[in-house]
Amino acid sequence: MRKLKRLAAIGAATVLAAGLLAGCGGGGSSAPETQAADNGDSAQGGGSGDGAGVEKIDLVFSHINAETHTWHKMAVKFKELIEEKSGGNITVTIYPNNQLGSEIETVQSAIAGMGDCDIVLTGESMQTYVEELGIIGMPYAITSDEHMEAVLNGDVGKELDELMLGAGLRNLGAIRRGPRNVTANKEIHTPDDLQGFIIRTPESSMTMAAFEAMGAKPTPMAFSEIFTSLQQGVIHGQENPLANIYDASLFEVQDYVIETEHLRAWVYMAISEGRFSSFSPEAQAMIQECATEAINYEHELFLEEEATLKSTLQEKGMTFIEVDQAPFKEKAVAGVLNVLTDKQKAIYEKIVAADPQA
Repeated sequence: MRKLKRLAAIGAATVLAAGLLAGCGGGGSSAPETQAADNGDSAQGGGSGDGAGVEKIDLVFSHINAETHTWHKMAVKFKELIEEKSGGNITVTIYPNNQLGSEIETVQSAIAGMGDCDIVLTGESMQTYVEELGIIGMPYAITSDEHMEAVLNGDVGKELDELMLGAGLRNLGAIRRGPRNVTANKEIHTPDDLQGFIIRTPESSMTMAAFEAMGAKPTPMAFSEIFTSLQQGVIHGQENPLANIYDASLFEVQDYVIETEHLRAWVYMAISEGRFSSFSPEAQAMIQECATEAINYEHELFLEEEATLKSTLQEKGMTFIEVDQAPFKEKAVAGVLNVLTDKQKAIYEKIVAADPQA
């Protein structure tokens, strides 16, 4: 039923928004049976939360990762917080693992604001709607954690927030990601070793341009398709943070982690502005407060996990190859600069200038 409703929503949104907006989930409030244990029992109205006076709201939270991922744990924390503080008047249903569709599909639905999918985790894929937002996926733009903090908490971060809002999504906070590395079944030490290498990438023109410049053959596909595609030899490798490599069990089908660290980025926990603006000021404040707390909770989990992920993957049989990142950066940045628009270049220059170590 949910898939049928999703198709109907897509058709309606396409007509209304010239092909840009499409629904991704059904309008029903019931979660899949597999979600019952992970989502926990919803708090009931009239509970002990100090926000029991807010209106009743049902929120749908979608993300692409497994239940073991810190993003899912963040979603569960948000659900627990908001349901407790609202006395059960605000409820959250969580759909992990692309259950409501790909990131792009769920973003489309959230922008449409029909209540089928309200909260999403998204980043550079937002260039579909605002080209400047694609700069989140610019390889080697962010050089360190300190640089990322300076960007997110400074003028560039405010500008990106406004661009998100203009696209129809309100940023509730940024979730920092670990650096992305390449995985493969052969040793890779220089860009020359990537010649003819078929690599899965997200649907990011910048990531694709970077790997094309290094001689690889980027193939965009959904995150959920990576494992099977590697298993069947459709692709030779992929690139992701260590957390995603572990959660997707890629150690079962890949032997090496190539420490290119070619992208330090983030995703936004974003909510449909159409839906958010319809809520009372009290409900809006409560949603933002709980989102901030859940994001801080995730960051602590992320830091703990990041400290042990390398040794965990090594125990699973993966070999880490430390490379000189300079030639990878030189080729990647040169390749991407050729495809950036003037607006993207302007944002990129501001990001580079925000580096406290520059």
